[in-house]
Amino acid sequence: MNNFKTGFAAVVGKPNVGKSTIINALLKEKISIVSPKPQTTRNSIKCILMGDDYQIILVDTPGIHRPKNALGEYMMKTCRESMEEVDCIIFVVDLGTGIQPQDEAIIETLSGIKTPIILVGNKKDKATNVKAKEIADTVKQSLNVKAFVAVSAKEDKNMDAIIPEVVKYIPEGPMLYPEDYLTDQPERFVVSEIIREKAMLLLSDEIPYGIGVEIVTMKDREAKPIIDIEANVICEKESHKGMVIGKGGEMLRKIGTKAREDVEELLGCKVNLKLWVKVRDDWRNDDRTMRYLGYK
Repeated sequence: MNNFKTGFAAVVGKPNVGKSTIINALLKEKISIVSPKPQTTRNSIKCILMGDDYQIILVDTPGIHRPKNALGEYMMKTCRESMEEVDCIIFVVDLGTGIQPQDEAIIETLSGIKTPIILVGNKKDKATNVKAKEIADTVKQSLNVKAFVAVSAKEDKNMDAIIPEVVKYIPEGPMLYPEDYLTDQPERFVVSEIIREKAMLLLSDEIPYGIGVEIVTMKDREAKPIIDIEANVICEKESHKGMVIGKGGEMLRKIGTKAREDVEELLGCKVNLKLWVKVRDDWRNDDRTMRYLGYK
């Protein structure tokens, strides 16, 4: 394909700034999970954005933060590696809050990187044009910013303006993935992430950081177009198990119902989802469990 471009763009920013929402809006599909709680994304998930003359592999990175356990250290290692191996960096800032200490830490991290940076100001509805420009000018003083785009990812406003700026820095080359691919991750991983998202949305602030999900089985029924999925919701403390299950199993049913709706949309068929809750003490510091859940 003549003049076709293929390359990688890492999406970075502080936790809860809207990175996954931006990726989902660009793809017009839900691949990266979204939650109002920080540190929702744990892996660098590659999402494939196809155009007539380009294929951009968007790398959804964990929010940059100070790690408190082995899982946090893995997340930050993943993020740093992503930034070093891409053709372009999409740095997302919150126009509503302006530049915060966490943003300053990211700016310091990016300051020695020569990779072109596209600055994306999210939540533009919460800032005037003057304030947005001031924020952009502040970042430009320290980084190799090639363009600034103000968007509202949640409302899908001005999202298409990001793509032309990224394409400028993507090299010519053949497609790396088939054109109908949306992510490099297997379906089992995406399903586990959807379940974790629902748990994070429904549970209290303390529990979600210690939540993991493992898919035990995922099988097609021969007689009917139904997929049977069994999964364990992993928590770190016995005291959390009852909270995840809820009175009479109500909370676990809510998690399962909301997850099933998204999984059915993803897979395009009916899903029979069964969830159990397991306790694995301090699993975020256990290499074996982290590896089993896909974090190593």
